[in-house]
Amino acid sequence: MASTDNRLQAIAFEMDVNGNPFVVHTALLADEQGAVLVDTGIPGQLELIRGVLEQASVPLAKLSTIIITHQDRDHIGSLPELVEATGGAVQVLAHEVGVPYLAGEIPLLKSKQLAVPVQVDRALRDGDVLPVARGLQVVHTPGHTPDHISLYHQPSKTLIAGDALTAADGVLHAFDPRHTLEPRTALASIAKLIELDIETVIAYHGGVVTGDIRQRLRELVETTNVTN
Repeated sequence: MASTDNRLQAIAFEMDVNGNPFVVHTALLADEQGAVLVDTGIPGQLELIRGVLEQASVPLAKLSTIIITHQDRDHIGSLPELVEATGGAVQVLAHEVGVPYLAGEIPLLKSKQLAVPVQVDRALRDGDVLPVARGLQVVHTPGHTPDHISLYHQPSKTLIAGDALTAADGVLHAFDPRHTLEPRTALASIAKLIELDIETVIAYHGGVVTGDIRQRLRELVETTNVTN
């Protein structure tokens, strides 16, 4: 667990998939209004998430909001369990394009299965600034999925990238083409991120990256090959 700002922590969910480790990295934000978790891992992770939150001094009862970056199962899997465990008190936010998928009205794009229905309390749009931890900007970064968003924490200049970017050994990389529906659109989303003054990236698959982020994003735009 790493802290990038006194109101934002990078956290890891160290999960198990059929006996194999599966680790993802996301963010926990907190302020006087409560705590905000970004994404929820695969299904069945309620107790693991509860433990990670407690290690961050955020008991589950203080969790006020969950923001979903996109509809993939490794991001929404434990969302229904968390909503139920909080007695429905937690607010769920997602991009407006993703709402019918999370509501179980239409099949998820990749699995072709219906999600366990969850009510989205607020549909987000590109450019929205949420009054969370002194300012959290919604950046619509489609391509990996049409509803994909990244989140820019303005005070710490941290990008919570979801799957718009990946990382390995502290080096930032582009999206994973094997799981990206529209690579050309995803590359345009990376180009869009260059406009932001980013000092730290939290990649869901790969973890925290710092350094000259803007230059690295330019390199990715120039060198990443796409086929659609």
